[in-house]
Amino acid sequence: MPLPPALSADQRQAALEKAAVARRLRAELKEKLKMGSLTLRELLQQADADEVVGKMKVLAVLESLPGLGKVKARRLMEEVGISETRRLHGLGEQQRKKLFEKLRG
Repeated sequence: MPLPPALSADQRQAALEKAAVARRLRAELKEKLKMGSLTLRELLQQADADEVVGKMKVLAVLESLPGLGKVKARRLMEEVGISETRRLHGLGEQQRKKLFEKLRG
C-alpha cells in the first residue's frame, strides 16, 4: 500500500482547515434539511455545482430529512437501488427520480 504524500507543515495545516470548513458546511446543510429550510431537490442541484456538497453521502442526507430515521433511510435506499456508500454526485437521473417518487408517496 503506497504511503500518502509527504506534506509540509503549512500544506498539512491548509488541508486540515479545508476539511474543517467542508465538514462545517455539510453539517449546516443537514441541519437546514432537518429544519425544512432546504429541500432535497435544492440540495441535489447544489451538489451538481459544488464539489463539497456532492461528496455528502446519500444515507446521511436522507437521515437528515424530517420523518426519516436510520432504518427508514436505509430501507428507502434499498428499495430505490442505491448503495449505502453512494455520494450525492454519484446519483444517476433514474435514482433521483425514483427517490423523489418514493418520498412523495
